[in-house]
Order: sequence, then C-alpha cells, then structure tokens
Amino acid sequence: MIPIRTRGGASPRSSRQAVSDAPPSRVVPKPVPDREVQDARGYHLEQLRRRYAPKETSLANGAVSLVFDLAPSDPDFPFALDRLECDLHVPAAYPTKPPQLHIKNDDIPRGYAINIEKGWDRLVEEKRGATLLALTKALDRNLESLLSEQKAETVKLTIFRDTRHLDSKQAAESAKEPAKPPVQPPVVRRPYVPEESYSRDQIAEAKARRAQEVRQLEARISRSPGYQRSSDGVIYTLPLEPKRRANLPVGLQPVQSVQLIIPLLYPLQSLRILLSDVDSEDAEPVEELFSQKATEQKQMSLTSHMNYLAQNLHTLAKEAQKPTAKSLPAAETAADLDQEAMEAEHSSTLDDGKGHIHVIPRPPEWSYYGADASESSEEDSYDEDDQDGGAAIEEERGDDPSLPTQTAERGIAMSFPSIELHGIELLQVSILNLSVKCSRCKTLNEVTGLRDNLEKPSICKKCATPFAVRFRQELIHQNSTRAGFIDASGCTIADLLSSTFMPTCSNCSTPSSGGFLSVRGETTTNVCRACHARFTFSLPDLKFLAYSPGGGGALLPPTSGPRRKQERLVGLHAGEPLPNRGACAHYRRSYRWFRFSCCARVYPCDRCHDEAEAHANEWANRMVCGWCSREQRFSVESCAFCGRSVIGKRGKGFWEGGKGTRDQRLMRRNDKRKYRRLGPAKKDD
Repeated sequence: MIPIRTRGGASPRSSRQAVSDAPPSRVVPKPVPDREVQDARGYHLEQLRRRYAPKETSLANGAVSLVFDLAPSDPDFPFALDRLECDLHVPAAYPTKPPQLHIKNDDIPRGYAINIEKGWDRLVEEKRGATLLALTKALDRNLESLLSEQKAETVKLTIFRDTRHLDSKQAAESAKEPAKPPVQPPVVRRPYVPEESYSRDQIAEAKARRAQEVRQLEARISRSPGYQRSSDGVIYTLPLEPKRRANLPVGLQPVQSVQLIIPLLYPLQSLRILLSDVDSEDAEPVEELFSQKATEQKQMSLTSHMNYLAQNLHTLAKEAQKPTAKSLPAAETAADLDQEAMEAEHSSTLDDGKGHIHVIPRPPEWSYYGADASESSEEDSYDEDDQDGGAAIEEERGDDPSLPTQTAERGIAMSFPSIELHGIELLQVSILNLSVKCSRCKTLNEVTGLRDNLEKPSICKKCATPFAVRFRQELIHQNSTRAGFIDASGCTIADLLSSTFMPTCSNCSTPSSGGFLSVRGETTTNVCRACHARFTFSLPDLKFLAYSPGGGGALLPPTSGPRRKQERLVGLHAGEPLPNRGACAHYRRSYRWFRFSCCARVYPCDRCHDEAEAHANEWANRMVCGWCSREQRFSVESCAFCGRSVIGKRGKGFWEGGKGTRDQRLMRRNDKRKYRRLGPAKKDD
C-alpha cells in the first residue's frame, strides 16, 4: 500500500501525529484584548450590555444588578418556556468574586429555579476566566438538562397561632347545651336494574342483521346530498323530507335532516334519532316517541324505519303534543273524539264536492307503522336482497306473508335497487324488451314489445320449444323500486334489453308522451314538454327476484317437492366475474363483453356477435367488465368500478395494434412484425 504524501513530502497521518506530539511550550494561548487586560470587569459588562441591553441598577458595595431576558436558542426546546428572566449580580471585585444569578420567573416553580441557579454556579467554577457573555451562552446550552433535573426541595414558612384558649371556651359552651342528634339526609334507594346480557349467538345474529340493513340503507341514500357517516359507523346523517311539512308544528317545520344512531348491537339495543335544525324542546318528544315505536317494531328494517319517519312525522308530532287518554277526563276524551269525527266527515264532504279531483289510493308501502306487523316486516322484501347488483333470482317460500298489493306477487319481480330519480314523480316501463334463455337448450332468445298484461308467445330459434312471457306493470317512485312482475313459461329471464321508460314530471305531473329508450347503467336526462322542467333518471343496477307461483293463470309451471330457499345466478351478476373473465376463443386477453348497439345484446367480441346473429355488427359503446360484471361506458384500458385492466398487461412484446413495443429486442419470436421493416428508414439502410 502506497501512503499518500502531501506537498511537503509528509503524509497526512504523520503531519497530524507531529501536531499532537508538539511540546506544551510551543502551544500558543488565545490572545486576550488589551481592554480586557486593563479592565476585565468593564469589558465583560460592556459585552453583556451590547448583547442583551439589560436594565442596570446599582447596588450596595459597588455591585451592579443586570436584569435581562434569555430566550432559549434551541429550536427543539421541549419546555413551554418563552423567556428566562435573569437577574445577574456582578460584585465590585469581579472577576475575583464570582457573579450570582437569580431567576425571577413566576411561571417556574421555585425548585426548578434553584436548579438553574445552582447550574450557573457550577458553570462559573468549571469555566474560570470565561466572560459573562460566554457563561450566559453556556447556560442557554445547558438549560434543557437543568430543567430536566429533579425538583429541588424548598421550605414553606407558615405562621402558627395559639388557639388553645378558644378551643377550651367552645368546649365549655358545648357541654352546657344539650346534645342534638346530627341531621342526616334521607337516603334514596333506587331499585337495582341489572344490565342486559346476551349470548354469543344473539350478538352474532344482531351484528349480521345490522351489517345487512346498513348496507341496504347506504345503497339507498349514500348518493343523496347531505349524507354523512361517522368514522365509527354508528351515527348516520340522512336527508329528511317530511310528507306533510305544512301539518308539522312551527318548531319542526325547518327540519331538513336527521341523525340516525344505530347501536353496535342493533336490534338488541334500541334505535334513536336526533332531528337537526330544530329546537330540542320541540324535537325531544318526537325522538322519544319514535324510539319507543322502533323498540316495539324490531322486525322492521332501517330503511322501513326511515320511510315511516318521513311519511308519519306529522302524526308523531301530534301524538307527542297531546296528553294520553288516561290523564284526560272521560267527558273531554269523548268530546275530542266526536270533534275529530266531525272534522273528518266535513273534510270528506268537501272532497266529494270537488269532482275534478281524483283521489289516488295510498300505496301499500306507505301503510301505517303499527297497522300490521306482518305487513311492515315484508314492506321492503324486494329491497333486502343482496346489494351486489346484477340479475340474481331468489326463490322465496310460499308461506311467507306479503303486502296486499294491486298486482299479485307471483312470477319474477323486476326492480332497480339503486335507481336515481331527479325531477320525476313516477316512472313506468311502457315497453319491455328482454333476453330469455330456453329451458331446454339454454339458447338465448329475444322477447320484445312486452306491454302491461300482454302475453307474448314464441318459440326457441334452435329447438323450437314454445315459451310465453307476460309483463305486469307497476309504478316506480321514491319509495318503491319495483317495476313490475314477469310471468315466464318454458324459459328463464337472462337480461334486460333496451326498453322504453315513461317518466312523469314532478313539477306539473304530466307524463311523457313518447317515452325514452334506456338500458341498465345509462343515465337519461331530458326536459318536460309541458313545463320545460329538467328531469333525470339513472338505472345503475337491476335485479330479478323470483316469487313462488300462485293461482290466477300464472305462466310459471308448478314446482314439485318441498320448497326451499335457493339462489341461482342468471345473466350478469354484479360483483362476480364473467365466465372465463369475459375472454373468448378469438381474444384470450380481452377481459370484457360488449353491448352492441345494433341488437342491444352482449357478446365477447365482434366475431362472436357475427357467429350468433344474422346481421352485421355495429359499434359497441358500452361494455361489461369481466372481473366485476358491472356495465359501464366503453373504456380502453381499465374498469371504472374495480380498476382492473380489461386488456391484459401492456408492453409484453406484442404489437398490440400499434400501441405496444417496437423494440425488436423486446418483441417475441412469434410476433409477425419482429423481423419486418418498420418504415422507409429501414429500406434506405
């Protein structure tokens, strides 16, 4: 190893060693200014005056008191101390006699101030000959360690007064007076109410039900303006639009939202609400009454509770204001009942006199809260299926109770769980187009032009098996997402094709004359032709719910054997992948299906469409993700819902329609463009 030499020929190590081995006689001390040699005390005081500008006071025996503030210079100083009020006493014989420091901060306990003063004395002993400014800087550097020491013990002086003569006098006076028994406050004994305990099975069942109903509630209202959810998932702020706001008391009319408090062990623990934007005096009686009714009707879902609150808030407010019948005299109660009956008769008479007003019957979903427990438990039966979306058919047992509706609940119910209606009062499917699957050969067939209560027979295009489909229409509104029932014989429902929807404007209650074509996943926006108001409806999801067949000419064949609750997937089911993730024999790395605009049917690619259909394919502007089966607008690379790639991995060495790699070193051997010239530049070479 060759040592590194300096310019003089010596290595750095040898030069350092020479410096360290120098004799003490050759070490030159730090130079001292002449002013400090002549007057050390005046020179040190002048440095301190220029640095801190202290308040100077003369003391006895020629000493000087310098009062100044010392701010900690450490940027990471851990204590909440802005400044240190220092009182430095410099004796006349300085530097022969040491200076003394006194801390004058009122916000520092005296024990810690003593630690700082003792630390100053130690610095003076250790740094003999140092200037006052150097000692002050050393104190600033050691201030954190001094304040971190254990608090010094201090002595507190108290004044003792002899009160023995007063105690003897009071004892003599108390001996003369008769003893009075001490007055004890009455002891209020409250009955012990043990806390309710639940088994593990009850807790598990309650958590499962709470999770299911919360998912249903979020799917309904999560996209509404004003929706909020707390971080722990207990408090939900939901928008509230009372049905009869004018009938509410004056104090409750400004209500716009409600805070729904869902306990972690709901429904074992009671449900509570807090009305926003109103006074607590007006809201508390209604909140307590709602909690009481919610406890009585535990079989109802969270969505049913909120629907009931929106429809019957005026009824709850009226019940909360009037006293109970037990507290009223019998005569007053009878008089009030007679007056209410007369008012009801008078209002009905007035309504009968207005011939131009047509009374719309109350929908079954809006039935009174406590009318029938069995009815309210099934109020949202079509909404309590899983929230994954897609075309899922679920068969229910025939002995389950159901709501009395105008349309018989049999066949297959078609609903839109996440439908969005803006500016629309009612929505109905005027012309329904379906894709059905033959029960014999599983071939897909189209059934178009289905109208209300119109049975349409047809035959399978492959095996000529006859089948029939009938559609029974229902109205869609803010509290009902069911579009109607489908009776199918010899086939099963596969998918919804582009159908005609007829909205009714909420501003002028005028139905649209022509209707609008729409399909699942699309958002339709238009203007009312009567009042020119803007309306929008969106159909993000679609579900088919199979009910057990009943009488009355149902087209579904009767089932044999015991009826069991089973679920089968047909067509598209949101949240689950497509068969083979949407790939086909023509494109093995294409993970999606396309909905072609020519026939509104889905196929993996254009070749698959041409093989199955007799017409030429047209451009497809919608696709179905092969990973999550959610229909959406066409995207080049990835799904808008799950974010996964629908074209495989890019840049793997294939040409990929001109968007892949062009580097011949990275291109694979089976790529036909690997050994081809890429342009005129290659030919010139």
